[in-house]
Amino acid sequence: MNDSDKNIIKESILKQIAELEEELKLLEEVSKPVAPDSAYGRISRMDAINNKAIVDASLEDKRTTLHRLKYTLSRIDSQEYGKCAKCGDEIAVKRLMSLPYANLCINCAAKYR
Repeated sequence: MNDSDKNIIKESILKQIAELEEELKLLEEVSKPVAPDSAYGRISRMDAINNKAIVDASLEDKRTTLHRLKYTLSRIDSQEYGKCAKCGDEIAVKRLMSLPYANLCINCAAKYR
């Protein structure tokens, strides 16, 4: 992988991090607990609790992705970045552009799915 490709991936990661941090702020506002004394009917309260569970799952997923992106950004300049953890071959740049924290080439990822 050349430096130009790495710079493009870095820019993409930084953009994704900024977007995720904004989304996390919004989701954290929405995911506040549903108070038991809220003026909901029984069904509405159950819907609110269900919606909160969905938002909480999305929040956890975005936090995980943010952590992966930050970790990737911290190691992007290392010689290991862009190499498959299983076979050692180069991971395709297109794959890293769409999934910067990928640590398996497409062939190995297909095998271990």
